Amino acid sequence: EVRLVESGGDLVQAGGSLRLSCAGAGFTHDDYAISWFRQAPGKEREGVSCISRVDGRTVYADSVKGRFTISLENAKNTVSLQMDKLNPEDTAVFYCAARRGQSCGGGWFRIGKYDHWGQGTQVTVSS
Repeated sequence: EVRLVESGGDLVQAGGSLRLSCAGAGFTHDDYAISWFRQAPGKEREGVSCISRVDGRTVYADSVKGRFTISLENAKNTVSLQMDKLNPEDTAVFYCAARRGQSCGGGWFRIGKYDHWGQGTQVTVSS
């Protein structure tokens, strides 16, 4: 069974940076898409970014394009999310999620597509 553990959340000032990690285990095949989601207080969970373990292709939500970078590390078992130029609107609990698939696909942000979730890590951006 796939297991995901997030880390790296913290309190940071606006304009600062954080790097989140999602340590995965139990991948029996390469064909998984790994995504980061976030959920702010009182809001629905939303997709942030996705990366394919097959070819490393990435996709980003418009709200984070140019500020966040997703990457594979540690023999594709860790997915990192480098977050720069953070602003208070980025405050949320960040989750990583995994599902079988060759690529992220057009519906990568749909929560129901994912079978495996981590417990989340809190990111707080102060103004």
